[in-house]
Amino acid sequence: MTLIQEVKQGSSKEIKSIDSKYANFYWQDGYGIFSVSPNNVATVIEYINNQHNHHQKMSFKDVYRKFLNLYGIDFDERYVWD
Repeated sequence: MTLIQEVKQGSSKEIKSIDSKYANFYWQDGYGIFSVSPNNVATVIEYINNQHNHHQKMSFKDVYRKFLNLYGIDFDERYVWD
């Protein structure tokens, strides 16, 4: 089992144990990994803490596309989403 599989499996189990309304929760098959400079950790934490509000204004897909484009990462929409 890969590290990513273990993280996704463990976190999925934890989320489902919080409340029965999460019984059908699952992670998508793929994943993306990005490093963060120590200087930007506070910004990332703030983003995570406010992502519910943020995603009411901009979808996760739009945020992800913006991020990939900002850093010049080539991608094909056919392979990014489940």
